[in-house]
Amino acid sequence: MASKLQLFLFLSLSCAILQKTTAGDPDILTDFIPPPISFGPLGGSYFKFTGMRTLVGAPFPTTFKVTKAAMAEFPALNGQSVSYAVLQFPSNTVNPPHTHPRASELLFVLMGSLDVGFVDTTNKLFTQKLQQGDIFVFPKGLVHFQFNSDAKSPALAVSAFGSANAGTVSVPNSVFNSTICDEVLAKSFKTDIATIQKIKLGLAGK
Repeated sequence: MASKLQLFLFLSLSCAILQKTTAGDPDILTDFIPPPISFGPLGGSYFKFTGMRTLVGAPFPTTFKVTKAAMAEFPALNGQSVSYAVLQFPSNTVNPPHTHPRASELLFVLMGSLDVGFVDTTNKLFTQKLQQGDIFVFPKGLVHFQFNSDAKSPALAVSAFGSANAGTVSVPNSVFNSTICDEVLAKSFKTDIATIQKIKLGLAGK
């Protein structure tokens, strides 16, 4: 598993090249945005990110996990209109419906298979079954998901984004883990308050 992960992470670097043509962040007027003075002398280490090393040789997680290389984790990406995420899917796990308000997403399946889809502004659903080596694009701002329906095998994917800070809005969390009152949610989903409260408890893991 470790050797496959290392190989696939190396191959996934090709995703970054494709993202430069769809960059969505504002252009900067310098070569790069330097770190604050408190960072110390500027050198090559500023442009190096080691956060993905934790994946190499590590056991596969038992729940869905995302490891990000975005501006918050890797400040050198500021102004560069690109970021990464490694998505690990144990069998029968889902990345719930969500959106990225500031970027499109290019998903590259490195291991296993994934059922993916997005919904456009006319509520039309576009879905595909992706196999190892397949790439799928999720248009900017549209609700989308990924699901490993395989009951035995894990799946691994890398996502490249056309923004250093794509943002993630989880549909279940933004609706049911916010402070929107239960009555509004019940009327909106044409159900009762007890059902809304049950959904909230489920999302809270209680």
